[in-house]
Amino acid sequence: MPDLWAVLLPILLADVLNPVLFAFMVYAVGTDRPVFNPLAALTGHTVAYLTFGILLALAFDTITKRLENPEPVDFVIGLVVGVLLLWVAWRSRGSPGEKKPEPRVERLTPAGAFGIGAVINIVGLPFALPYFAALDQILKADLNAVGATLVIIGYNLGYALPFLVIPVLAIALGERSRPVLARINHKVDRASAVLMPVMLGLVGIALVADAVAYFATGTGLF
Repeated sequence: MPDLWAVLLPILLADVLNPVLFAFMVYAVGTDRPVFNPLAALTGHTVAYLTFGILLALAFDTITKRLENPEPVDFVIGLVVGVLLLWVAWRSRGSPGEKKPEPRVERLTPAGAFGIGAVINIVGLPFALPYFAALDQILKADLNAVGATLVIIGYNLGYALPFLVIPVLAIALGERSRPVLARINHKVDRASAVLMPVMLGLVGIALVADAVAYFATGTGLF
Protein backbone atom coordinates (compact mmCIF):
# COMPACT_ATOMS: atom_id res chain seq x y z
CA MET A 1 0.00 0.00 0.00
CA PRO A 2 2.76 2.57 0.80
CA ASP A 3 4.35 1.80 -2.57
CA LEU A 4 1.03 2.48 -4.30
CA TRP A 5 0.60 5.83 -2.57
CA ALA A 6 4.18 6.76 -3.46
CA VAL A 7 3.03 6.53 -7.10
CA LEU A 8 -0.40 8.08 -6.53
CA LEU A 9 0.76 11.20 -4.65
CA PRO A 10 2.66 12.76 -7.61
CA ILE A 11 -0.36 12.02 -9.81
CA LEU A 12 -2.61 13.64 -7.20
CA LEU A 13 -0.43 16.76 -7.18
CA ALA A 14 -0.87 17.05 -10.96
CA ASP A 15 -4.59 16.33 -10.69
CA VAL A 16 -5.31 18.96 -8.04
CA LEU A 17 -4.05 21.79 -10.29
CA ASN A 18 -7.59 22.64 -11.36
CA PRO A 19 -7.94 26.43 -11.67
CA VAL A 20 -11.51 26.14 -12.97
CA LEU A 21 -12.89 24.60 -9.77
CA PHE A 22 -10.82 26.98 -7.63
CA ALA A 23 -12.06 30.03 -9.57
CA PHE A 24 -15.69 28.99 -9.24
CA MET A 25 -15.32 28.37 -5.49
CA VAL A 26 -13.78 31.84 -5.11
CA TYR A 27 -16.74 33.26 -7.03
CA ALA A 28 -19.12 31.34 -4.74
CA VAL A 29 -17.61 33.10 -1.72
CA GLY A 30 -18.95 36.36 -3.16
CA THR A 31 -22.55 35.12 -3.14
CA ASP A 32 -25.10 35.41 -0.34
CA ARG A 33 -23.89 32.09 1.13
CA PRO A 34 -20.10 32.57 1.24
CA VAL A 35 -19.44 29.34 3.17
CA PHE A 36 -22.14 26.89 2.12
CA ASN A 37 -21.96 27.61 -1.62
CA PRO A 38 -18.22 26.87 -2.07
CA LEU A 39 -18.59 23.82 0.19
CA ALA A 40 -21.53 22.64 -1.91
CA ALA A 41 -19.53 23.17 -5.13
CA LEU A 42 -16.61 21.18 -3.75
CA THR A 43 -18.97 18.43 -2.55
CA GLY A 44 -20.64 18.23 -5.96
CA HIS A 45 -17.29 18.01 -7.72
CA THR A 46 -16.01 15.36 -5.28
CA VAL A 47 -19.16 13.23 -5.47
CA ALA A 48 -19.05 13.28 -9.28
CA TYR A 49 -15.33 12.45 -9.32
CA LEU A 50 -15.70 9.63 -6.81
CA THR A 51 -18.74 8.17 -8.56
CA PHE A 52 -16.97 8.30 -11.91
CA GLY A 53 -13.91 6.52 -10.50
CA ILE A 54 -15.87 3.75 -8.81
CA LEU A 55 -18.10 3.17 -11.85
CA LEU A 56 -15.06 2.97 -14.09
CA ALA A 57 -13.48 0.38 -11.82
CA LEU A 58 -16.72 -1.61 -11.56
CA ALA A 59 -17.04 -1.61 -15.37
CA PHE A 60 -14.65 -4.52 -15.47
CA ASP A 61 -16.70 -7.75 -15.43
CA THR A 62 -14.08 -9.65 -13.45
CA ILE A 63 -13.02 -6.82 -11.17
CA THR A 64 -11.59 -9.00 -8.37
CA LYS A 65 -9.34 -10.98 -10.69
CA ARG A 66 -8.31 -7.87 -12.57
CA LEU A 67 -7.40 -6.07 -9.37
CA GLU A 68 -5.29 -8.99 -8.18
CA ASN A 69 -3.69 -9.91 -11.52
CA PRO A 70 -2.71 -7.02 -13.77
CA GLU A 71 -2.92 -7.89 -17.47
CA PRO A 72 -1.31 -6.37 -20.57
CA VAL A 73 -4.44 -4.28 -21.19
CA ASP A 74 -3.72 -2.37 -17.95
CA PHE A 75 -0.37 -1.30 -19.39
CA VAL A 76 -2.00 -0.46 -22.72
CA ILE A 77 -4.38 1.85 -20.81
CA GLY A 78 -1.41 3.37 -19.02
CA LEU A 79 0.41 3.88 -22.32
CA VAL A 80 -2.62 5.59 -23.93
CA VAL A 81 -3.18 7.85 -20.91
CA GLY A 82 0.54 8.65 -20.78
CA VAL A 83 0.60 9.70 -24.44
CA LEU A 84 -2.52 11.83 -23.92
CA LEU A 85 -0.91 13.50 -20.90
CA LEU A 86 2.19 14.30 -22.94
CA TRP A 87 -0.03 15.75 -25.69
CA VAL A 88 -1.94 17.95 -23.23
CA ALA A 89 1.34 19.06 -21.60
CA TRP A 90 2.75 19.97 -25.04
CA ARG A 91 -0.36 21.88 -26.08
CA SER A 92 -0.51 23.85 -22.82
CA ARG A 93 3.20 24.70 -22.60
CA GLY A 94 4.05 28.38 -22.24
CA SER A 95 0.40 29.41 -22.22
CA PRO A 96 -0.35 32.11 -19.63
CA GLY A 97 -3.29 31.50 -17.37
CA GLU A 98 -6.44 32.62 -19.13
CA LYS A 99 -8.89 34.88 -17.41
CA LYS A 100 -11.88 32.75 -16.50
CA PRO A 101 -15.22 34.51 -17.00
CA GLU A 102 -17.25 34.56 -13.84
CA PRO A 103 -20.42 32.47 -14.08
CA ARG A 104 -23.38 34.80 -14.54
CA VAL A 105 -25.51 33.54 -11.70
CA GLU A 106 -27.55 36.25 -10.05
CA ARG A 107 -28.47 34.12 -7.09
CA LEU A 108 -26.67 30.92 -6.20
CA THR A 109 -28.10 28.30 -3.89
CA PRO A 110 -26.13 25.42 -2.33
CA ALA A 111 -28.06 23.01 -4.57
CA GLY A 112 -27.08 25.06 -7.62
CA ALA A 113 -23.46 25.23 -6.47
CA PHE A 114 -23.47 21.46 -5.95
CA GLY A 115 -24.74 20.96 -9.51
CA ILE A 116 -22.24 23.37 -11.05
CA GLY A 117 -19.41 21.68 -9.13
CA ALA A 118 -20.49 18.33 -10.59
CA VAL A 119 -20.73 19.82 -14.09
CA ILE A 120 -17.22 21.31 -13.77
CA ASN A 121 -15.99 17.79 -13.09
CA ILE A 122 -17.89 16.24 -16.00
CA VAL A 123 -16.82 18.77 -18.63
CA GLY A 124 -13.23 19.08 -17.36
CA LEU A 125 -11.91 16.12 -19.37
CA PRO A 126 -8.29 17.36 -19.70
CA PHE A 127 -8.06 17.65 -15.92
CA ALA A 128 -9.36 14.05 -15.59
CA LEU A 129 -6.36 12.52 -17.37
CA PRO A 130 -4.31 12.23 -14.15
CA TYR A 131 -7.35 10.54 -12.59
CA PHE A 132 -7.28 7.92 -15.36
CA ALA A 133 -3.60 7.41 -14.57
CA ALA A 134 -4.38 7.00 -10.86
CA LEU A 135 -7.15 4.48 -11.56
CA ASP A 136 -4.83 2.54 -13.84
CA GLN A 137 -2.23 2.30 -11.07
CA ILE A 138 -4.90 1.18 -8.58
CA LEU A 139 -6.13 -1.51 -10.97
CA LYS A 140 -2.57 -2.81 -11.35
CA ALA A 141 -1.99 -3.00 -7.59
CA ASP A 142 -2.39 -6.21 -5.62
CA LEU A 143 -5.65 -5.14 -3.96
CA ASN A 144 -9.09 -6.66 -3.56
CA ALA A 145 -12.22 -4.78 -4.60
CA VAL A 146 -12.78 -3.28 -1.14
CA GLY A 147 -9.17 -2.16 -0.83
CA ALA A 148 -9.21 -0.56 -4.27
CA THR A 149 -12.45 1.28 -3.48
CA LEU A 150 -10.96 2.61 -0.24
CA VAL A 151 -7.90 3.87 -2.12
CA ILE A 152 -10.15 5.62 -4.66
CA ILE A 153 -12.07 7.25 -1.79
CA GLY A 154 -8.79 8.30 -0.13
CA TYR A 155 -7.55 9.77 -3.41
CA ASN A 156 -10.71 11.83 -3.81
CA LEU A 157 -10.55 13.10 -0.23
CA GLY A 158 -6.92 14.07 -0.84
CA TYR A 159 -8.01 15.91 -3.97
CA ALA A 160 -10.69 17.88 -2.12
CA LEU A 161 -8.51 18.80 0.88
CA PRO A 162 -6.57 21.76 -0.63
CA PHE A 163 -9.80 23.39 -1.83
CA LEU A 164 -11.10 23.56 1.75
CA VAL A 165 -8.86 26.60 2.25
CA ILE A 166 -11.54 28.66 0.49
CA PRO A 167 -14.46 28.15 2.92
CA VAL A 168 -12.02 28.17 5.85
CA LEU A 169 -10.80 31.65 4.85
CA ALA A 170 -14.39 32.74 4.28
CA ILE A 171 -15.22 31.72 7.86
CA ALA A 172 -12.07 33.20 9.37
CA LEU A 173 -11.96 36.53 7.50
CA GLY A 174 -15.55 37.17 6.49
CA GLU A 175 -15.84 39.95 3.89
CA ARG A 176 -12.07 40.48 4.04
CA SER A 177 -11.58 37.02 2.50
CA ARG A 178 -12.75 38.18 -0.94
CA PRO A 179 -9.70 40.29 -1.93
CA VAL A 180 -7.41 37.69 -0.32
CA LEU A 181 -9.02 34.87 -2.29
CA ALA A 182 -8.96 36.94 -5.47
CA ARG A 183 -5.19 37.32 -5.11
CA ILE A 184 -4.79 33.62 -4.34
CA ASN A 185 -6.94 32.75 -7.35
CA HIS A 186 -4.73 34.90 -9.58
CA LYS A 187 -1.58 33.19 -8.25
CA VAL A 188 -3.13 29.73 -8.64
CA ASP A 189 -4.10 30.54 -12.21
CA ARG A 190 -0.59 31.70 -13.08
CA ALA A 191 1.08 28.82 -11.22
CA SER A 192 -1.12 26.20 -12.89
CA ALA A 193 -0.18 27.59 -16.31
CA VAL A 194 3.48 26.87 -15.49
CA LEU A 195 3.25 23.79 -13.30
CA MET A 196 0.50 21.84 -15.07
CA PRO A 197 2.44 21.16 -18.31
CA VAL A 198 5.45 20.06 -16.23
CA MET A 199 3.44 17.81 -13.89
CA LEU A 200 1.36 16.30 -16.69
CA GLY A 201 4.50 15.75 -18.76
CA LEU A 202 6.31 13.98 -15.92
CA VAL A 203 3.33 11.72 -15.18
CA GLY A 204 2.96 11.00 -18.90
CA ILE A 205 6.65 10.07 -19.26
CA ALA A 206 6.39 7.78 -16.23
CA LEU A 207 3.33 5.97 -17.60
CA VAL A 208 4.84 5.54 -21.07
CA ALA A 209 8.11 4.26 -19.55
CA ASP A 210 6.14 1.85 -17.33
CA ALA A 211 4.25 0.42 -20.32
CA VAL A 212 7.37 0.19 -22.50
CA ALA A 213 9.27 -1.60 -19.72
CA TYR A 214 6.42 -4.08 -19.29
CA PHE A 215 6.19 -4.97 -22.97
CA ALA A 216 9.98 -5.14 -23.29
CA THR A 217 10.78 -7.16 -20.16
CA GLY A 218 7.44 -8.48 -18.85
CA THR A 219 7.72 -6.34 -15.71
CA GLY A 220 6.50 -2.76 -15.27
CA LEU A 221 8.42 -0.06 -13.43
CA PHE A 222 5.61 0.55 -10.90
